[in-house]
Formats: sequence, structure tokens, C-alpha cells
Amino acid sequence: MPAKDGQRTGFGRLAVLGLQHVLVMYTGCVTVPLVFGAAAGLDAATIAVLINADLLVAGVVTMIQGAGVGRFLGVRMPVMAGAAFTAVTPMILIAGEYGLQAVYGSMLAAGVFGLLIAYPFAKAVRFFPPLVSGVVITVVGLALIGVGVNLVVGNDPEAADHAAPSRLALAAFVVLVILLVARFGRGFLAQTGVLLGLLAGTAAAVPLGLVDFSAARTADWIGVAAPFHFGAPQFPAVAVLSMCVVMLVLFAESTADLIAVAELTGKRLTTADMAR
Repeated sequence: MPAKDGQRTGFGRLAVLGLQHVLVMYTGCVTVPLVFGAAAGLDAATIAVLINADLLVAGVVTMIQGAGVGRFLGVRMPVMAGAAFTAVTPMILIAGEYGLQAVYGSMLAAGVFGLLIAYPFAKAVRFFPPLVSGVVITVVGLALIGVGVNLVVGNDPEAADHAAPSRLALAAFVVLVILLVARFGRGFLAQTGVLLGLLAGTAAAVPLGLVDFSAARTADWIGVAAPFHFGAPQFPAVAVLSMCVVMLVLFAESTADLIAVAELTGKRLTTADMAR
């Protein structure tokens, strides 16, 4: 949130905005492993391991991005790292063709590729005027509509509650709350529309029987994902190449996002910032 007249935003407001970001990020970090795990035929316990690892990495990367590590890592802006839906389909295809070890191997290789091209790619920031970054952000949002629809109606068309009226009504209620807060809210309240929508929707879902905490009651309080849970990574050339292409797409999306955040916070985004 941008400071005004040189003043820092208060801790209370930062805490509420941070909670809103975490809840929105949490949805993506849980959904991506659920979608991938179901498509890869994994059981519930294994999917839980993926979610655990996803949340851990997202938290670590978020802290690095916000606080920075010397002159090498972190853009030092209020950005929240999360799971990328762009990678879901390639991951599913790689898992089906080569196995889960190849999914992890291709991701590791794409990560190294990303580190190598970070600075050259960052020099392309000057080719991202507001019109271009705005279009990219809009396209990313539109691409996620299908994911959101599946979350609302359900992923199984054969299920008894698929596209049930209660599901559609709850989704419409959440959207309505967010729109009303954005339209009639003032100042800080208007910026918490997503958080208020999530809270109102969850409260409304309880009497509808759409909230189930039974699995959470029996789960461990703390879980640590073990490295190489699926075995040693493998690096099929086609899988690695595919994931490197995905990395380029993610870089383009992230560049547009960071430019937008820089404008909101009043930070001058340099090539070095973008590379970090």
C-alpha cells in the first residue's frame, strides 16, 4: 500500500491487507496441487504432501521477495508468491508421459534456466508500457476464469452436487459483497473487499453444509515435506524444454504484475530490481 506524505502505513492496516493476500494466495496454492494431483491419479495423502510443499515454498519466496537477500535476490516490494496455473497442463502431460520424477526434474531445470535469463529478461522491461502490462494482467485474469468456474460448479460433471443452485448462489453472493464494498467502501475499507467477500462467503457456507473441517481435526499441526518424495528427479529433454517455455510465460506475467505493484507503491522499478 503506498505511503502518503512520507508516512508509513500502520501495522494494523498492513496486517489486514497481508491477511487478505495470504487468503487469496492460499486458494491458488491449494487448488493447483488438487487439480494436478487428481489428474495424475494421486491419493489424498500424497496430494496433501504437494500442498504442504507448495505453501512452504510460497512462504519462503514471499519473504525473500519482500525483504530481499543482499544485492542478489528479492525485488523488495509487497508481492505474494503463489502457485501458477499456467504450469498445470504441462505438468499433467509430463506426468502422464514420463512420470512424477520428470515433473520435478523439468521444474528444477526450468528454475536454473530462469536464473540464467533473469537479467537479460529484465532488460526487456522498457518494452512493457502501461498498455502492454495492463493487457497481460487482463489476459491472466481471463485465463483464470475457467479455474474459478470449476471451483464453483465442481470438477466432476457426474457428481450429484455439480453446478448445484446453492453453489451458484454462494458464488454470486461473494461476488456481490466484493462489488458492493468496492463501490460504496471508502479508503481502507474499499481495499479489503476480497477479504470481506471471503469471510462473508465462508460464514454463509456453514449453514448450507458446504464447509467441512473433519479432515482438519485429524491432521497434524505441523508438517514438513521431505525432499525427493517421489524419487530422484529425471530430465527428459522434451519435458525440460516445455517447462522452460512455461518459465518464459511466467516471467512475462510476473513482469506485468511487478510493474503494476511498482506503480501502486510509487517505487521506481530498475532492471536490477526486476532481475532480483
